[in-house]
Amino acid sequence: MSLSVPRGTTLSIVGESGCGKSTLAKLLVGLVAPTRGTLRYGRNRKGGVLHPQMIFQDPYASLNPRWRVGNIVAEPITTLGLRATPAETRRRVDELLELVGLSASDAGRFPHEFSGGQRQRISIARALATEAEFLVCDEPTSALDVSVQAQILNLMGDLQKEFGLTYVFISHNLSVVRHVSDSVAVMYLGRIVEQAPADQLFDSPQHPYTRMLLDTIPDLDDPRRDRERMGGEVPNPISPPSGCTFHPRCGMAREQCKVEAPVVVGVGGRQLRCHAVTWDVVRAA
Repeated sequence: MSLSVPRGTTLSIVGESGCGKSTLAKLLVGLVAPTRGTLRYGRNRKGGVLHPQMIFQDPYASLNPRWRVGNIVAEPITTLGLRATPAETRRRVDELLELVGLSASDAGRFPHEFSGGQRQRISIARALATEAEFLVCDEPTSALDVSVQAQILNLMGDLQKEFGLTYVFISHNLSVVRHVSDSVAVMYLGRIVEQAPADQLFDSPQHPYTRMLLDTIPDLDDPRRDRERMGGEVPNPISPPSGCTFHPRCGMAREQCKVEAPVVVGVGGRQLRCHAVTWDVVRAA
C-alpha cells in the first residue's frame, strides 16, 4: 500500500475487523517492523526527525496501574531529555494535564481513580509530552461512552488546530470518521481499495466494498432504504483469494477479478483498486 498524510490533516483508515488497520498503526510508530517496503517521515518544525506517537484504543490497559499520573506523563520527557531539570519536567507535566482538561493536582493520583474518558486524556497528554506532531490514533474513542467520545474528539480537534498536529485515525465508527477526517482510506485484507477526500467518499463511494461499509450506517430519515447486501466473511489473510481479494463477496465481480489483482488507478480525484469500476470509467470515456 502507499499512503501520504499532509501535515496538519487527518487521514482515517476504515475497514472490517481483521483487515490490518491496527497492524498498520503499529508499523507507523515502529512497534512492528515492516517485512518489506519503507516508511518515510518528513521533518518536524524544528528541522529534526519526526517521531510519531500512538494513542491506544483501551485507556484501561495502556496506562501502568502502579504509576502515578505525573510519572506516566513525565517518563517520555525524562527519557528524551526534553527538560533540563526535574522542576522543569514537573512544570511541563502540569501544563500538559491542564492542556487536556485535567488538573495539575491530578499528577499525584493513580489511573484507577479516573474515568475512561479521563484516562484517555492522560494518554493524549503522554503522547504530547514527546512534543510529537504526528499522532496515530487506534480507535481512541471506541471504549468510551458516546457523550465522552464527543468530548475526546472535540479535544483532539482543538489540539490539532492549536498545534498543527497530523493524525492517522483508525475507527469502526463511520459517523465519527466523517466528522473528523480530511481524507479516508478504505482497507480490505491489508490493501487500500479506495482513498478519497472525506466528503467525496461519503457522498459518492465508488468501490463496492466502500458502498457495503457505508450501507451499514443507520439512516433515521429513511430506515427502509435499499441497501447493497453482500454475504460472506473476510477471508483468511494468510491465504487470501486469488486476483482481487474481494471478488468472492462482490456482486460486480467478473472473470478478470478472479485471476488478476487490480492496480491502483486515479479516478476523479480519488485512488481506486477495482477492475469493475475502472472498466466502467474507461467505457464511459
